[in-house]
Amino acid sequence: MNTFRWLTAMCLAAALPAYASSAFKPIEMNDSQLAELRGRFVMPGRIVSFGLVMSTTWTNAAGDTSTVAANMHIDASTVTPQFYVQTTSTAGTGTSRPTGSGTVIGGAGLGSGKGVTQSVRAAGDGNSAYNNVGINVTENGLAPANLMQSGQVLVAGGSIAGNSAAGRVSISANHGGLQMAIQANGNQGNAVQQIGGGNVLQGTVLQGNGNFVNNMTQLNVVLGSNTLNNAALNCNLDQLKGLRAPGY
Repeated sequence: MNTFRWLTAMCLAAALPAYASSAFKPIEMNDSQLAELRGRFVMPGRIVSFGLVMSTTWTNAAGDTSTVAANMHIDASTVTPQFYVQTTSTAGTGTSRPTGSGTVIGGAGLGSGKGVTQSVRAAGDGNSAYNNVGINVTENGLAPANLMQSGQVLVAGGSIAGNSAAGRVSISANHGGLQMAIQANGNQGNAVQQIGGGNVLQGTVLQGNGNFVNNMTQLNVVLGSNTLNNAALNCNLDQLKGLRAPGY
């Protein structure tokens, strides 16, 4: 009996280091596991202001610049959220610009991505393209006072489009989302941004030379102070005490 116990103890001791090292080895969690974690949410009462700003700018080799931008702001005084759209255009030096001759193929799956999808595909030289997504969260703040929103109102299901110096600009609000795009003149390419349904898409296709493109999406959230009183905090602490191991 003593020999059997001694062999059992030796086997357990030999196996323990390997088991312990694998148990404490960090592993990467997948999206489905992260989705089950708690603590990712903010109660609606704490959000005192929410804003969305999107803009796309295209500048070609001749210096022609076109910008399309949209913004929306929601706070306690908002009755109906509205997107306000502005388009600006500036002519360049007037110098001739060679027609883009590059060809970009494929990319059909980019429009079906989940989360944030960003892409830059180029078939030219001397181009610069940027895709930027930012989330700005301010705690214990106040809603912006007298925030003036200017531009043309974009109604749900509507669209705004027109020609500009660097290309044709368009923006639409369909299927619960917002999309803006610039189709550059002279076969130089196109840029698109889209947000809605929990997804953000930013994509640029460059078929010519010497273009500068900038896609920007910014979410601004202002949180009020935590309104939990002492009674609520004590209740939460009592619940945590019940999870504590006896004698610890």
